[in-house]
Amino acid sequence: MLNKFYEVKPWLNKVTVENASGKPILTKLDIELTERCNNNCIHCSINLAADDLTAANKELSGEAIKGILKEAVTLGCLTVMFTGGEPLLREDFKELYVFSRKLGLKVVLFTNATLITPQIAELFSKIPPLERIEVTVYGMKKSSYESVTRVGGSFEAARRGMNLLLDKKIPFVVKTALLPSNKHEIDDFEAWAKKIPGMNGQLPSYAMFFQLRNRRNDKLNEQIKNLRLSAQEGLKVLARSKNEYIREMRKFCSKFISPNGDKLFTCEAGMSSGCVDAYGYFQPCLMMRNPDYVYDLKQGSLKDALENFFPRARKQKVNNPDYLKRCAKCFLIGLCAQCPAKSWIEYGTLDTPVEYLCDIAHVQARFLGLIGENEMAWDVQEWKQRVDKFTKGAGYEKRN
Repeated sequence: MLNKFYEVKPWLNKVTVENASGKPILTKLDIELTERCNNNCIHCSINLAADDLTAANKELSGEAIKGILKEAVTLGCLTVMFTGGEPLLREDFKELYVFSRKLGLKVVLFTNATLITPQIAELFSKIPPLERIEVTVYGMKKSSYESVTRVGGSFEAARRGMNLLLDKKIPFVVKTALLPSNKHEIDDFEAWAKKIPGMNGQLPSYAMFFQLRNRRNDKLNEQIKNLRLSAQEGLKVLARSKNEYIREMRKFCSKFISPNGDKLFTCEAGMSSGCVDAYGYFQPCLMMRNPDYVYDLKQGSLKDALENFFPRARKQKVNNPDYLKRCAKCFLIGLCAQCPAKSWIEYGTLDTPVEYLCDIAHVQARFLGLIGENEMAWDVQEWKQRVDKFTKGAGYEKRN
């Protein structure tokens, strides 16, 4: 029986459960079809070997995934994102894709494009995903690309896959991870990316402040840390087009800059979206792997997780004195994106300030003139006035 705060009503020929505000419980669902990948990227936080039979045998069955998708639709879900690992490694990928589209879902696909075949491209042409496919490109040359993937032939396979998408006029965007072997190729990459129709002339996105191994692997975490750009290096990339960067940051700061107090969850993770991992655990977001904050769908439902489990989890307050002294008072919290998932990844706790993210936020804030050279943002009392001046065009010019 439905809770009295919810009602059932027709929605696009489906039954949709709405919350008290009249909005669907679930609007977007991410599904990690597998943690396995046919590449072995040096920076990747989730890339088990493609032939890892132990992992493959633990993965959700196709029927289980279909059941999750069907329930998602009854809760109002409009979009599903298939990610991994490499989602095309699943032998039943085409079946799951068609099933999703028949349910009326838009499909976002994160892929390295190496496993795109003429048959898959034809499928996307006949049954469009309705969202642009997202392809990660690791270099403009074979040498730089395969220095990242550590798999021979992956460069040619990726180009072949993207060409198949282009031939079928299937929209896709490209993005990259900035690493020692390819960061000198930014200009070439952007010039090439602009020629891809699905990019619509936009610049590609970059990963450079890499998240650590989600499953708490200390050895791999150290490897990933060594590949991260420093805060200053990252700023150089972000502010390559100085005026554009400042314009975008003015928009950002007008919406997302303010202290969040002692709330542990300051984002909307687990409110109308979430991520199902390859083994049937429902997480508030892609990164949140703390076992106390994931819900076993083999023992329950998306609806129960979204109505009961996640709301209870989100009520938790911060206990760490260092967090309360710094992050709870810091108006840059939106800029550093400090969150329990990132604390878990970095330290195995939920409320430890992530020093790397703190450095990134403060370096940008000093460049933008929001804080002085020797100031820490949590000590600033008149932050509202500073943000107001900056967003209206005065803050940056006054301090620079």
